[in-house]
Parts: sequence; C-alpha cells; structure tokens
Amino acid sequence: MYLIEIYKSVQGESSFAGRPCIFVRLAGCNLRCSWCDSEYTFKGGYKLTEDEVVAEVEKLAPVRLVEFTGGEPMLQQRELVPLMQRLLAAGYELMIETSGERPLQSVPEEVHKIVDVKCPGSGEGGTFRMENLSALTNRDEVKFVISDRSDYEFALQFVRAQELEQRVGSVLFSPAFTKTPSPVRTAENCLLDPRILVEWMMADGVEARLSLQIHKFVWEPSKKGV
Repeated sequence: MYLIEIYKSVQGESSFAGRPCIFVRLAGCNLRCSWCDSEYTFKGGYKLTEDEVVAEVEKLAPVRLVEFTGGEPMLQQRELVPLMQRLLAAGYELMIETSGERPLQSVPEEVHKIVDVKCPGSGEGGTFRMENLSALTNRDEVKFVISDRSDYEFALQFVRAQELEQRVGSVLFSPAFTKTPSPVRTAENCLLDPRILVEWMMADGVEARLSLQIHKFVWEPSKKGV
C-alpha cells in the first residue's frame, strides 16, 4: 500500500467535524479537480505493509476514529479493504472519503462513507458511479463541493432527483476553496462566499448541512498534515 502521510488532528469536515481523528492519506488519484487542495498526493508516496500501517495507527492512540483519504483511496481497494476489516475488528471507528468514481460495494458497511459527487465546476462532473448509491446507507454522507450558482443548481437537482435527503445520513454542501489561499484564516479564501451559499440553501429549504473545512480556519489554509 502506498501512502503520503499518517497523522493525528481534528476532523475538518462532515458530521464528524471537530472530533480528534487519525488520517491515513493514500497516494494517487485518477481525477484532476480544478480546485484540488491535495495535488501533492498525485505522485510518489512510500510503501507500507498492512502490519506497518496498523502499527503507525496504534502509535497515535488514544484516538479511535480513523479516516482513509487521498488522493483516491479506492484505487488501492485490494489492500485497503482487508486493512479496514482488521481495524474494525480491533474496535476502531472508520471513515473513508472518496469521489465515488470507483466501486464502493466492497467497503464494509460499518465504515462511514463520505462520497464527493463532483459538480461541473470541478472539471470532473459526470464521474460519479451511479450504482454506488445502492452501497450507501443512513450512516453515510454525500458531499458536493460548490464553486458557483451552476454547481449549486446541479447539487440541488441531484439531491432531489436521487432523494438523498431521505436516503443518506447527511448531505453536505461545501464551498470550494481557492488553490492559492492567503495565509489569513478567513472565508475570503473560499471561491464561493459561505453566506451566499447559506442564503441559497435557506431559500430552497434543502435538507443539507453547510460543511466548512474547519482545519483551514484553525491553521493556515495551505498547511499540510493538520
């Protein structure tokens, strides 16, 4: 398994935001989103065995929430699924953040899936694998990263057409962040003003959760490993 980093911080997004979390960031991604803040994961990384990953996670105790992220972690499905099963058996609470472009049926049901459906503004619209909806439960979350009104309209239509408000645990609307933020910890680094996004959400009565990347407000927005 090829990794970029393993570290302990607070969860920055989703309904888990603010909780202490161990991040296992895997190397490699097959998408190239226009606003991506993790381009350093596209190449390189270092190789660890399953035993070595577990040992690194155990060093970061007593935190018991673990997120697999990337890049795109499901590109390493063959190694990742047995690792998840092992950590679940050891009593860890697991999350995976994925684009949904890869099949998700093999992910254990106990793993909280945060699935990012790409909006048109990402440049990767249409890559979500629709059959993955059948793998989602009311413990999972679907996220839309929104950079403008067109992205919002796409997200709203998708949510309503697929009945996501009733189908999954949470729908997340997250304003996109600029790739070259200032060092100031401010919402001005968002491509879409969060206040405007909230106004749209309120006007349409969508049952979605505003999701800000709180780690970019706690630390400098470009800081890695936090």
